[in-house]
Amino acid sequence: MSSSNAGYRELTHTVSSRLASLRASTPEVMKSFGDLGRAATADGVLDKKTKELIALALSVAARCDPCIGFHAQTLVKLGATRKEIDEMLAVTTYMGGGPSLMYAASAVAAFDEFAQAAAG
Repeated sequence: MSSSNAGYRELTHTVSSRLASLRASTPEVMKSFGDLGRAATADGVLDKKTKELIALALSVAARCDPCIGFHAQTLVKLGATRKEIDEMLAVTTYMGGGPSLMYAASAVAAFDEFAQAAAG
């Protein structure tokens, strides 16, 4: 992770807390962003899990640690397996080269952290 040694659970909690001020100062924008996210990830021809795998791949490509955390957390909730994460990250690394490989390691750490927390 870029700015601290904190885990992804702490990072997503911190970012969510920081977004509270934007929710208060720009409620229409934040609601619209949330609506966009729900519409984009809703089941359709592609199911929700597939769309979240794409979102995690793009999070790695964009090198966005909070995005990695939020999408890894959602994938755990959707029942994604570590093997699915690994295969998606292989394609992400193939398409993004070395920098994507470095962030693929972050995506694995985030997924494992949330999976361990969900398991108990």
